Formats: sequence, C-alpha cells, structure tokens
Amino acid sequence: MQPVPDPQSPPPTREARRLPRVLRSLLALALTAAGLAALPVAPAGAGAGVASTLAANPYQRGPAPTTASIEATRGPFAIAQTTVAASSVSGFRGGTIYYPTSTAEGTFGAVAISPGFTASQSSVAWLGPRLASQGFVVITIDTLSVYDQPASRGTQLLAAVDYVANTSTVRARVDRNRLAVMGHSMGGGGSLSAANARPSLQAAIPLTGWHTVKNWSSVRVPTLVIGAENDTVAPVSSHSEPFYTSLPATLDKAYLELNAASHSAPTSPNVTVAKYSISWLKRFVDDDTRYEQFLCPAPRGSAIEEYRDTCPHS
Repeated sequence: MQPVPDPQSPPPTREARRLPRVLRSLLALALTAAGLAALPVAPAGAGAGVASTLAANPYQRGPAPTTASIEATRGPFAIAQTTVAASSVSGFRGGTIYYPTSTAEGTFGAVAISPGFTASQSSVAWLGPRLASQGFVVITIDTLSVYDQPASRGTQLLAAVDYVANTSTVRARVDRNRLAVMGHSMGGGGSLSAANARPSLQAAIPLTGWHTVKNWSSVRVPTLVIGAENDTVAPVSSHSEPFYTSLPATLDKAYLELNAASHSAPTSPNVTVAKYSISWLKRFVDDDTRYEQFLCPAPRGSAIEEYRDTCPHS
C-alpha cells in the first residue's frame, strides 16, 4: 500500500520539495531507459518489486496516463458530489464539491475554481467532474457577489480550498499540503491573487484571466496561464501575456493560447483546456512526472495558437 502523507503536518517549503522532484525525474528517466516506465499503479497487495517503483512518489494516483485518458470526458476514478450551502460557510457563497468515491490509493489534492464577473459556479461546473475523475477533490464556488473583483475572488478561493481541506464532509479525503486554485476571467485574476498571497499552493491556473495588476513577479506557485487568441474582454496582449512574462523566469510556468478562441472558451467543455489543466495539476499538485510528457517539450496542434514554457520543470 502506498504511504499516505500526514494531512496535519505543515506544508514543506517549495525549496525543500525541489530536490525530491529532481530525484523523481531522474528515476523516471532511468525507468524509461530500462523499459519499465509503463508499469501500472500497484493495487493493494501488489508485489514488492512493483511497489518499490511507486515509493518514489507517494502522491501518484491512477494508472499511467495516455493522450486518450487525459482528453476523455471522464478519468479513471468514480466520483460523487455534494452541495455546500451558502449558509454553512463563510468567506465565499457556497458551491459544489466533486470527489473520488474510493480512497484506496490514499488522499487527494484539492482544487478550488472561481467563476468570472457576473457569473455563477455553473459557468465552470464542467471542470468539477472532469478534474475529480482524474483524482482530485474539486470545489466550484459561487462568490459573495457576482460583481466581486479579482482580489476578492482570490481571497474567496483560498477560503474555499481551506474549507474543503479542513472543514468539509470530505476533508478526510484531502491532503492539506496539496492545494491549487483556478478561475475564469476575474476568477482567473483571482487565482493569481491567491497564488501571490499563499506561496505554499502547489499550482494555479488562470483561464482567460482578467486583472488590473499586470506584474506577478512575486508569485512562487507553478502557474499555467491560459489565454484565448480572439479574446476581446481580456485580450492576451494586455492580460494573459503580461501575466506570464511577469512571472519569475525561474518559476515552473507555461503560457497556452487557444487558437481562434474567445473569452468564454473555458466556460464550456474544452478538450485543450481540460487536457493541459489536468497535466499541470497532476505534475505539480501530485508531483507526478508521468504527466511531464504532455507539457515538455512544448505541445503543438491546431487548437494551440502559441505555447511558451520554462521546460524542463524542476
């Protein structure tokens, strides 16, 4: 059985985590060279030989990924959902939690997702089951006001992910050291604000983000910025591109621009958004180097107008 990290322990610093990531990357390369990288995840009671290959990453969840598996509408985990009433929480206005039904492989990382200006959680609801079925606990939130600005949405994202990890009915399924934030439009700007406020987050993904702040040089959270070529609400030239370029050059970061897409592209099922969001979350929330292949070298395709990165990832 895989070791499960103590959810009560303080989160390690990113510097402390860097060396283990490098060692895991070297191990993955060695296994690939030996023709062993395709070994399946060991079920309970598996032999010591297979189990030892998994010990390099106790956060790894699910079978080895393929292009088909991360493009699918559902991943390998059966899921359920529960409603969070606004009256039962503070700091945000309720939402919906989507979570894997089995904990046989241990706890999961958690992701909070905010909608954009004037929108409700329904605009990002498709991401809930899509990400949860890949092995995450996900909360899509309603904001205190549909008119809340990005900084407020960032604070609410942190309140939501803390609620999931510490107070919710599914908290026992969550590893409090592996948390991430996402959001659309002003919610995407909010994810940058949240990442800036809490460097212990493991990942941030602004989706066609909007924010009046353009300089995010103090962010220390691995960040995937997703923009849209034909976005007239948050044009990439004044939002997503300066967001990305302002992030530290030493940071694990990437910029994905959706080809011929509008500002609302992330608000309905989108294979490209899902594929690379899953890969980013798996790579940095779960430290799962099996997903590095989808991020480095830079992906190409008709759905991608442009992709920038800081490969190889640390």
